Amino acid sequence: MAIRQDHQGHRQRLLDKFLTSGLSALAEYEILEFALIYALPRKDVKPIAKELLAKFGSLKGVVDADISELIQIKGLKNYSAALLKFLRFFAVKYAGLEIKERETLSSPDEVVNYLKARLSGESKEKFYAILLNSSNKVLNFAEVSAGTINKSAIFPRELAEFALVSKAASVIISHNHPAGSLAPSQNDIIATQSVKDALKTLEIELLDHIIISSSGGYFSFKENGLL
Repeated sequence: MAIRQDHQGHRQRLLDKFLTSGLSALAEYEILEFALIYALPRKDVKPIAKELLAKFGSLKGVVDADISELIQIKGLKNYSAALLKFLRFFAVKYAGLEIKERETLSSPDEVVNYLKARLSGESKEKFYAILLNSSNKVLNFAEVSAGTINKSAIFPRELAEFALVSKAASVIISHNHPAGSLAPSQNDIIATQSVKDALKTLEIELLDHIIISSSGGYFSFKENGLL
């Protein structure tokens, strides 16, 4: 009974810290504890939270991990592992909605931060497009393709059609490098030029192509003089 009361007291202290100061008051293992409390209400989840961080290295590493990896941690099952994955997708969804609801994008950092949240944890290469109107308000953003980018004319044509339907004035494209390297490949460079040329025929400007690495770094074609 005393152990049960101690757990309740610890959980109440976590709740009080969160309600008073938000996530900034919580260590990474406490953030995981706070989430796992709701999936595992009768367990002491602190050891699980600490083991997760030891195995995956960081809070980001935990929420980026596959469910098949998460359930290898003693005490985690599909339901509790799914909750951890939900946290990542919820954060990405919120970041995307926040960008889309703004009147304009006020800085490139906003776009980069969203793309980092969306792409840095992906195990497969994915390609996204952000479409903007003449006032830099986001009209649409979506996954355009998955798999390695190549110099085929099909991809640029599909993206141009997507931009035209959305009545975009400009486009930012982005893809991830799951292997971690930020250096653009020759195919990346060729595909970027093909996209730029396809959009130009429709009087739509390609503003940037941003590569996101698995570690959360980024490479901007525009910043590096490749666009």
